[in-house]
Amino acid sequence: MPQVMMLRGDVELWTRLKPLTESDDDTEWVNVARDLDTWPGAREAARLTMRRNGAVPARKLYSPAVLADERDREALREMAAHGMQIRITAAPLSRGTFFIDRRTMILTSPITPAPAAHGHRTYTMSATPALVDGAYALFQAAWESATDLAAFLSAQRPRIDAQAAKVLRALTSGATDETAARELGMSLRTYRRRVAELLVTLNAGSRFQAGVRAGELGLIRG
Repeated sequence: MPQVMMLRGDVELWTRLKPLTESDDDTEWVNVARDLDTWPGAREAARLTMRRNGAVPARKLYSPAVLADERDREALREMAAHGMQIRITAAPLSRGTFFIDRRTMILTSPITPAPAAHGHRTYTMSATPALVDGAYALFQAAWESATDLAAFLSAQRPRIDAQAAKVLRALTSGATDETAARELGMSLRTYRRRVAELLVTLNAGSRFQAGVRAGELGLIRG
């Protein structure tokens, strides 16, 4: 294939990727993503991969946003149980990257506004050794500084209930206390009390710090 290729839309992407996901060889997959939906069809691909016997030669690096939903956390635990190495980085990951056997990489692009590209996301696929090696070195540095999934989900990580999660989302949305309390159906006094409790739970000295801390821990989708 050409050393740099533009793939337009999810169908074209999976036309290239699907045969590889269904193969039984020892292809190494390295995936960098914000969450489980950064790549179209990623959940189904993971399920297919987990049906294979033995350890899966795959490494996955996610931002804390992947941990905001309990169902997604369970999916990550299952992936790890099937041999996938999963780590969480504190740095935000707005775009995704795939490395296949360190010889090919695919980069996501933001969804382009219609009608320029009919609203389709585009992907850049490259097999240029210098580009792949350079990008892989950056991934490796991020991987080394990231935290293993099991450690990130340890008992030391703060736990908040569903109501506190709603307050946290309101807190980080930029809404005024009055607006947030009204939208959550609680009194202003109760809302401010719940905010104060969150500051203690997150060991934060300010509301801004609480938002940053919550993002780092994957308690909200940043």
